[in-house]
Amino acid sequence: MSTIARVLQLSFKRIQFTPDLMPSDITGTDVLEEDRTTGRRVFRFVRGPLFANMILADEINRTPPKTQAALLEAMQERMVTVGEEDYHLPDPFFVLATQNPIEQEGTYPLPEAQLDRFMFMVMVDYPSAEEEIDIMKMVAGTYEADLSVALTGEDIVRLQQIVRRVPAAEHVFQYARDLARATRPNQPEAPAFINELVQWGAGPRASIYMMLAAKARAILHGRYHATTEDVRAMALPVLRHRVITTFNAEAAGIKADQVVERLLAEVKPKVEESVAVAR
Repeated sequence: MSTIARVLQLSFKRIQFTPDLMPSDITGTDVLEEDRTTGRRVFRFVRGPLFANMILADEINRTPPKTQAALLEAMQERMVTVGEEDYHLPDPFFVLATQNPIEQEGTYPLPEAQLDRFMFMVMVDYPSAEEEIDIMKMVAGTYEADLSVALTGEDIVRLQQIVRRVPAAEHVFQYARDLARATRPNQPEAPAFINELVQWGAGPRASIYMMLAAKARAILHGRYHATTEDVRAMALPVLRHRVITTFNAEAAGIKADQVVERLLAEVKPKVEESVAVAR
């Protein structure tokens, strides 16, 4: 991630979350300083590592809930409040958090409502045999990457605004809405298997993020409008941490990924209906 920050000419900070980490350790704190010439004492705010463009929150489940909450509040509000002062975070602002799935004793996994703050959940598996060889050669050898700046922070902010202006047909919005609503048990839109396998479904953030991701994917694929295929492609990383399975599903070894994949097979876009209404 530090390499990506260098290529994008952005500031980068890595925070190693530990059980004794306090909120002020990441947000910053006021320190009392004395002016030697006048003898006057004043408070000066010392910024914490959150004041960077790109943040790697490493092993976020290893720190107490109040420190997790400080990070999540900063992510949502894009500012830090200390005392009576508000300090705005830099723009663009991006947080990548990891959760260590090993040795869960004494950890504080993020609850579902807090996981909902993150746009994607990406599962990182072991590298392939060929990829592992490449990693060994790069790390154990003398390889040095030749990096050059590809974008700046101003470019990224401008591109983010462009993504929001990418057009999408009404049936694309409806498809993202239908996918999100179909994950909610005991709702009219939910298929029968959802009531059996899902304890809690995705909220409105899911449909919003699916549309934003679909628009970004359309641009990356050289298209000037988002389609239902873009929504389908981005549904899994957007929904997997928002679909909470039941005890019966867990006992049967059914994961959230399998529920989402089954949902994608059953919920189809209503293109024909949208065209009829448009006429």
